[in-house]
Amino acid sequence: MIYKILIRTLALAVVGCVFALPALAQWQWIDKDGKKVFSDRAPPVDVLQKNILKQPGLKPASPAIPVTSLEAAPVSAKVASSPAQNSAAPKLLGKDIELEARKKHTADLEKAQKQIENDKLAAAKTDNCERVRKGQASLLSGVRIAVVNVKGEREVMDDNTRLLETRRLQAIVDSDCTK
Repeated sequence: MIYKILIRTLALAVVGCVFALPALAQWQWIDKDGKKVFSDRAPPVDVLQKNILKQPGLKPASPAIPVTSLEAAPVSAKVASSPAQNSAAPKLLGKDIELEARKKHTADLEKAQKQIENDKLAAAKTDNCERVRKGQASLLSGVRIAVVNVKGEREVMDDNTRLLETRRLQAIVDSDCTK
């Protein structure tokens, strides 16, 4: 019995290690057959740089940037062409508009959810107050009221019990039913 549990645990540990290997790999590339390869070692030298998907560190491998004629040009040509490049680049305002919109939407949803919850609580409180007031009116009317005791027998309220119940209901009205 114990051996079965140990074998099962060992088998699960081995399977877990096999599936965890890609997560521990620091290198990821596409080999010459088009398959993804995960490894803790660098790819062979025959693998092209563009086929390396991930390498040690948190950033994916960046493709090699070709040398343009602008980089080979003299500094004066670079300075002259830089305003044109800057106008084509997107201007960053320091805010992510989409992120701000999602945050606002989430805040609005939370606010609406709280309002719905508060409305439900208020409706329940109003209903409870209405029931307490009806019970209080019944007690004050003087009509005989019967209650069922613990044994399931029907008992008529005496004056002392009626007075205690009236006081209890009045305390509920005073604490919960103020308008």
